[in-house]
Amino acid sequence: MQNYYHATREVDFTASQLAGDTTADVAIIGGGITGVSAALHLAGRGYKVALLEAQDIGWGASGRNGGQALAGFACSLHKLRQLTDEQTVKRLWNMSVEAVDLLQSQVARFNIPASLVRGYMHVALKARQVRDLHEEQEELAALGAPVGRLLTGAELQARLPSPRYIAALEDKLAGHIHPYNYTLGLARAAQAAGAQLYAQAPVSKVEQGRTITLHVGKHRVRASYLLVAGGAYLGGLEKKLAGYIMPVGTYVMATEPRDDVPSLIPGNEAVADLNFVLDYFRRSPDNRMLFGGRVSYSTLPPPSLGASMLRRAQRVFPQLKDAKVEYLWGGNVDITVNRAPHFGRLADNILFAHGFSGHGVSLTGLAGKLAAEAIAGQAERFDLFARIPHSRFPGGPAFRTPALLLATSWFRLRDML
Repeated sequence: MQNYYHATREVDFTASQLAGDTTADVAIIGGGITGVSAALHLAGRGYKVALLEAQDIGWGASGRNGGQALAGFACSLHKLRQLTDEQTVKRLWNMSVEAVDLLQSQVARFNIPASLVRGYMHVALKARQVRDLHEEQEELAALGAPVGRLLTGAELQARLPSPRYIAALEDKLAGHIHPYNYTLGLARAAQAAGAQLYAQAPVSKVEQGRTITLHVGKHRVRASYLLVAGGAYLGGLEKKLAGYIMPVGTYVMATEPRDDVPSLIPGNEAVADLNFVLDYFRRSPDNRMLFGGRVSYSTLPPPSLGASMLRRAQRVFPQLKDAKVEYLWGGNVDITVNRAPHFGRLADNILFAHGFSGHGVSLTGLAGKLAAEAIAGQAERFDLFARIPHSRFPGGPAFRTPALLLATSWFRLRDML
């Protein structure tokens, strides 16, 4: 089945084709939000930019995700405190809020038809998850962030008429967008600012040095700086990064337009539960239920995916008992061991940013901005992320996936308890 976002594309954007050798101040590998955001901010600073995407702009996670734009990170703030310190956590949190603000401002600035909606709910299925929501309220208050109300009982049913959830925490910072239109809108703005964005330009080799040489078929791209932003689709291009991220398949389906969908989420919030293998969902502008979930640690789609996705949606909303799946798609996200984003340098003039662990719709845009700042000599904010410690997934190339499957079995079991 087709990707709903591709079927509802509204942005007129055409990437260039690399027809010969070229030079740039900065080369970028990856045409997702991180890459195009970096291209936009670098071009705005006067840099000559060449972005190289192996497929089409927005082809990867940036054009396939659930469209939920949140502050914070895939790992908890408690986990970040264990990895860093209280002051660093507060600065990182504030930058994650900036990431949401940046997304919203760029949609307005560049007139991107991204169907931006503010409003979000984190929902609990069991008592221990309600305690987690109370703890999150306390953490947000300590950070000076807006603290949403905890909804239960009749108030919750009025906002989310589902038998599955017992509590929900409002999130006034977060919201949802059409991620493919957003990515293409940023790409169009970067191109208008002077950046060269090349599609169907897979990089096969990177030669480091004062001048970096990238091999793209028979052509060469030479640059003074490089940003590696391939995410889950980087493959084995950079050996030093191998094992720090793992590609994990995740999937989204869209029902047919339905008259009852507005009544299922009357406030038009995005919603996600607190399970390790979570369900996340929202309304589309044309009143479809967009429902995401399932994961595949082998990256191979599960069997009977459409039927199983619809069953998950019907478990949340029995009202969808006669719904049909009209769109079904998936793709890979890049997860890290600790689920914190992974930024850093492979050399003084080679930066990387990836590992958003399914929490990158807003944060990737800021990552591109921070990389541009660092290349321009203002690296403090980029380096704050780069100081988060990371480790490789255990097991080596042959056994990383089986080891990950084993490690996640406990969390899957815990979802059921």
